[in-house]
Amino acid sequence: MLVSYKWLQQYVDASAVTPEELAEKFNRTGIEVEVVESLNKGIKNVVVGHVLSKEQHPNADKLSVCSVDIGDSEPVQIICGAANVAAGQKVAVAKVGAVLPGNFKIKKAKLRGEESHGMICSLQELGIEAKVIQKDYATGIFVFPNDVEVGSDALEQLNLDDHVLELELTANRSDCLNMLGVAYEVGAMLGKEVELPRFQLQESNDMASDLVSVNIEDHDANPLYIAKVIKNVKVGPSPLWLQTRLMAAGIRPINNVVDITNYVLLEYGQPLHAFDYDRFGSKEVLVRRAKPGEELTTLDDVKRSLTEDDLVITNGNEPVALAGVMGGADSEVREDTTTILLEAAYFNSGVVRSSSKSHGLRSDSSARFEKGIDPKRTQEAANRAAYLMMEYAGGEIAGDEAISDTLQLQPVVVSVSVQQINRLLGTSISNEEVGSIFHNLQFSYTVDNDVFVVTVPTRRNDISIPEDLVEEVGRLYGYDNVKSTLPIGEARPGILTPYQAKRRKVRRYLEGAGLYQVVNYSLTSEEKVKQFALEEAEPVRLAMPMSEERSMLRLSLIPHLLDVVKHNSARQIEDIAIYETASVFVSSDKDALPNEKEHVAGALTGLWSSHLWQGEKKAVDFYVAKGVLDGLFSHLGLEERIQYKQIKQDLLHPGRTAQILLDGDVLGIIGQLHPITQNELDLQETYVFELSLEKLLQAEVSELKYNLIPRFPSITRDIALVVNSEVAVGDLKKTIIEAGGDLLKNVSIFDLYEGEHMEQGKKSVAFSLRYLDPERTLTDEEVTSVHENVLKAVENQFDAKLRG
Repeated sequence: MLVSYKWLQQYVDASAVTPEELAEKFNRTGIEVEVVESLNKGIKNVVVGHVLSKEQHPNADKLSVCSVDIGDSEPVQIICGAANVAAGQKVAVAKVGAVLPGNFKIKKAKLRGEESHGMICSLQELGIEAKVIQKDYATGIFVFPNDVEVGSDALEQLNLDDHVLELELTANRSDCLNMLGVAYEVGAMLGKEVELPRFQLQESNDMASDLVSVNIEDHDANPLYIAKVIKNVKVGPSPLWLQTRLMAAGIRPINNVVDITNYVLLEYGQPLHAFDYDRFGSKEVLVRRAKPGEELTTLDDVKRSLTEDDLVITNGNEPVALAGVMGGADSEVREDTTTILLEAAYFNSGVVRSSSKSHGLRSDSSARFEKGIDPKRTQEAANRAAYLMMEYAGGEIAGDEAISDTLQLQPVVVSVSVQQINRLLGTSISNEEVGSIFHNLQFSYTVDNDVFVVTVPTRRNDISIPEDLVEEVGRLYGYDNVKSTLPIGEARPGILTPYQAKRRKVRRYLEGAGLYQVVNYSLTSEEKVKQFALEEAEPVRLAMPMSEERSMLRLSLIPHLLDVVKHNSARQIEDIAIYETASVFVSSDKDALPNEKEHVAGALTGLWSSHLWQGEKKAVDFYVAKGVLDGLFSHLGLEERIQYKQIKQDLLHPGRTAQILLDGDVLGIIGQLHPITQNELDLQETYVFELSLEKLLQAEVSELKYNLIPRFPSITRDIALVVNSEVAVGDLKKTIIEAGGDLLKNVSIFDLYEGEHMEQGKKSVAFSLRYLDPERTLTDEEVTSVHENVLKAVENQFDAKLRG
């Protein structure tokens, strides 16, 4: 909201503070002032001049030699290049010695041999933005009305001696989207009374009810509609004061009728619309929902297809306006318009918001209806606009008005005690101070003991509960006046939940292992959504996606990790190890809300380690990736409960992919990308893993126990077992551990061999077994007995033979 400091003075006396001081008061009472802009961009010595004559420049086709009276003893000669300059005009003249925006100094000069003593200025040359300049003067000089005094200060005439405060309003402060609302706020801050506009309507003998009728089909969407008729208007330029106020507010002047509706919009916050009565098409205003297939060409010359959700103003047959948003082009006010049908209405906020959003059409009108307007100002705003059209367009106001009114306003009454105010604010404000604040806000109230019963004005739709009144008292009392105090009570440090602590443990381990954490979008494309998913689920599509690339909720973290790998590989970063902990979204039904499940995933490619001095390099392979996970499981105390089971899965290498089981339940996957997938992504050999973080961290783990360092020696036996190639080494190890009993303390694999001197379909796996009794020294006989049990167990279960 752009607020003219000079215009504001019409309603409330703010002369005791400068614009900058007023802005500071706004900031301290909860309304942010984005900027205070001086409309004078360093301009000096610009006056109103009267063009006495205009002659063609003898040496230039596009220049004119003008004799201009600038209020001095003698007229001055000025060379002007504007095409619209003419004798008899009153124009803005920068005298010799004047300064224009950008510190541009005007000097006496010769143009093509003719002297020029000054410059006739356009509005843009005076620092006014082109977007708010009336189209007639957009490409030429500005012409003042004839009643402007020659030699007077042009800046004052153009309101360029004003300041504009740009208010950054929050959604709840729609009351300040108009000058009267801002005046009430300033009055409350400064303790000043607000002066409302005063005017007296002079109505003709014609009755509006004879000229137009109003019917409403949907009273919930439109409980109040007022139609006034103003006859014999003369469409033309607005008075200069009105034009400059609109320009200061960022609105381009158009003509007196349209400018008046915009002026009243800014003054009262009540959107109005002026129809050309003769082009309206009937004597009936019918407000209804649009019918399927109906179309409307709005004032921006765009033909719009309407839906049944749109509320439209019709002439009984066809739409002429989109209610609360924009009027139609066919019934707009034009130069030959003589009779105005003036609309002032109260439309439902949700209905206007729906139409504005569905048509991508936002206007000053829709912005105010969406946030809520003061229904008590609708009648007053209609009368104000009719009065201004009578004064500045020569109109004759038809008596009374056509109206449909089913609006039922229930007063909002809120009670709050002084004790409650002081308790919430930490203050000791007296009853008298609270009463003074409510008086300055112009809230009517009664007091019972220390309880204030406040009747909230309809302009303040943001106040409905006691805490709202506490906020009003606090901000006007001054937050700077609230003493700083320390909290009272027992303070305890915050701690992480067990789940959070374990998750942090996972992250720290992966980072310590050399993986970098990345963060990706939770949204993915339809093409990638099912890739690498750990469980079957119905993908969830967004109702209004940003793009097709971000249209689905992801089921796996791996696709986006591969995007990161690809992005970095394309920039010559070849050695990559990354991980992500984030959510996937699993749903059994595409129309149901998904369950959010936390996963951890990683991707590795390139070299895992490189020692150039020693000439050693270790490329990432399956066992590197598996080793990272084995270390993680060991870190969490789960290594004995984990199994790897070879599987085949789409997009992964058929011989280098495993399912990870925790206590027999699927925990996740690990594997190499399929060579075809790697080629499609233009990646080198890449390994990925993904685990259900929730399952991993929610697994019960026994407390960590420490054992004494053994005082007795252990005995180690190495065995090489020949088994069928399809036998999983993990299954062999599990059987050995079970058969070894309490004496077998450790089993490790140190060799795997397939090839020459080995029977087709067979492989040799070598294990090192360590036997120990912490209480005594074992004998060879005891170890041999247990060892024989181990060999029998693997022979019975896997037909394993000792390699010899």
